[in-house]
Amino acid sequence: MSDVLWEDVRQGFEPDGSLLDAYVFDTTVADWQAFVDLVRSKGWWFAYSEDGQAKRLPERVEVVLARRTEMAVLLQIRPIPEVLINAHFFTEEEIEVDFDPRELQGQEQLNVVCTFLRAVGRSLGKPMVLTPENGPAHPLIGYDPDADRVLSLGS
Repeated sequence: MSDVLWEDVRQGFEPDGSLLDAYVFDTTVADWQAFVDLVRSKGWWFAYSEDGQAKRLPERVEVVLARRTEMAVLLQIRPIPEVLINAHFFTEEEIEVDFDPRELQGQEQLNVVCTFLRAVGRSLGKPMVLTPENGPAHPLIGYDPDADRVLSLGS
């Protein structure tokens, strides 16, 4: 059974030219390392780039975080071929990824998002929320570590 039903949240996923952002707040370098290690361990396709040039993802996330002040660093993740997740290393204090809502139009794709949020949240032991672009105060869905599930948070 799905954590969240498409019919209950579809309005928040309507494509309008903006992305959907997912956040884990109050993170540390250790949280970032756990996130990158999770991506590696899950067997998801991923690619790392610096200023748009494909590179090998460094083993230690400190290297990536240090480079972010000099260049654009990006980790792209595909849990399934149809869904791309872009992980941005903007700050040590929050993990931010984005999704294109055009790729999230149905229960199957929503389940992929929920699985991703749950995997990251479990790995870090922290909540993770999906919001409209740049809208962390307006979560649509989120992983609740106490309930160990993804819940609808929108009004």
